[in-house]
Formats: sequence, structure tokens, C-alpha cells
Amino acid sequence: MSSMKNGSATAGGGRRAAWWLGLAILVMGAVWLNGARSIASTTNYVGLGPSAIVLAVGLGLVLLGFLLIVQALKGQLAPPSEDEEEAPFSRPAFLMALAGVGVPLLTIRWLGFPFSAMLAFTLVTHAFGSRRTLLDLGIGALIASLAWLGFSRLGISLGPFFPLLG
Repeated sequence: MSSMKNGSATAGGGRRAAWWLGLAILVMGAVWLNGARSIASTTNYVGLGPSAIVLAVGLGLVLLGFLLIVQALKGQLAPPSEDEEEAPFSRPAFLMALAGVGVPLLTIRWLGFPFSAMLAFTLVTHAFGSRRTLLDLGIGALIASLAWLGFSRLGISLGPFFPLLG
């Protein structure tokens, strides 16, 4: 039995595979890898430099994007079952998540890592439906502060905690 949602069914009855999503993830990984090249490669006592995490994320994104493309082209992506309801695409939610990704690029120099990450976390949680702004800000602040402190203890500088105070 072939179902047709939004006119995007394939001959096998499943939804057309979104190979383009894998391509987008692969390109995002390439952008991260390119960004890692511009980060100083000095190391500290643990043998890792500041670019190590960026490099690892970039490689992971490239690998996952490639695997997603392969799965999509082979038709191995499972369509939602009949009892599962597929969430419709929400442009406002997508734009809010995109803003969450972009906020650190615009604010990290003058707000610092913890506050920029806190704002990014809150925007992304709101894109996924959360409406507990104060709780999201608090959780984001806690996670970002712990990450900043952890990197500082490893000797990896993420900049000042709050540059506007300095």
C-alpha cells in the first residue's frame, strides 16, 4: 500500500529520501573543518590544542553527513509508521534554531562564551517547543559555565568569562 504525503512518495511506498539533508550536514562539517584550520594549534599538558574539539566535531559532521547521504540514496531511511504523526515543518522554529546557532558568532567577543552559549541554548530549546525561558536560561548558564570552567582547568582559554566587566 503506497501512501502519498505532500506528493513526495516513492515507488516503494516510503517518503522520498532527503539526501539533501545529508549533503547539508556534510557541508556544515566542511565549514567546521575549515574553521579549525584557523585556530592556533598550540598544545598544553594534555596534548590537545584549542582546535581539537572543532576538528572532532567537523570530522563527525562530515562522517554523519556522508552516511546519511548513503542511507538516503539506498532508501534505508525509515519513514514514520502509520501510527506516528510526522511533525510539520515550522519555519519559525527552524529560524529560531538557526538564530541559536548564529548567536555565538555575533556575541561571543563582547558577552563571552558562557553568556553566548546560554542564549544559544535557550533559543534552541524554544525552537524545540520549550516555553520555560527562565529555566532554559538557568540550565544554559549552568552547562556553559561548567564547560568554560572545565576548559579553563585544562589550560584551554575560551576567553574571559564576561568580557564587558574587564
